[in-house]
Amino acid sequence: MKLIIRILLSTIAVLIADLLLSGVHPVDLKTSLLVAVVLGVLNAVVRPIIVLLTLPVTVVTLGLFVLVINAAMVMLAARIVPGFTVNGFWWALAFSVVMWAVQSALLKLDGGEERR
Repeated sequence: MKLIIRILLSTIAVLIADLLLSGVHPVDLKTSLLVAVVLGVLNAVVRPIIVLLTLPVTVVTLGLFVLVINAAMVMLAARIVPGFTVNGFWWALAFSVVMWAVQSALLKLDGGEERR
């Protein structure tokens, strides 16, 4: 049940990011749901490997390189999901920041971390 709620919250975050950013375009609700699922899988499987491989760069940049990794995950999701387009690196970076902020706010409203 938690997984379904998190996917729905991520879908809402994708839709809100679409409203706020003109450089990110999911075609419809189904595409937004697919983007949320694909980003969840990429962040669970691919992102930890990339973070581990780029650990020296991340340490030197005091963690700011993680933002580049997040933008890369968004751009990879745009390549995987048909109907989801991102107009460049900076839009992907903005999308990842907006997604983080909206998901954090929605999880606070949901009480996500306090239930554990």
